[in-house]
Amino acid sequence: MDLYEKLRHFADSWFLLAMMTFFVGVCLYTLRPGSRALHAEIASIPFRNDGETVEAEGDVDGQSSPQATTVEERSQSDGTA
Repeated sequence: MDLYEKLRHFADSWFLLAMMTFFVGVCLYTLRPGSRALHAEIASIPFRNDGETVEAEGDVDGQSSPQATTVEERSQSDGTA
């Protein structure tokens, strides 16, 4: 039995078992009962800045306008929801 066959046998049996154990461990870690609050906080990240002001886009020559609008006003003027 040469080195290639030994490594192939190891990969087919023990390493496959190790990878499967690692995958199941990661799945159980992410779905554990204590992580619900963490996942809820992470899921709300895109919605955190809804009420803050943003600077209006600049003119063509690159100078910015001093006008500031809220995100809601900007989305209403763009016609997006």
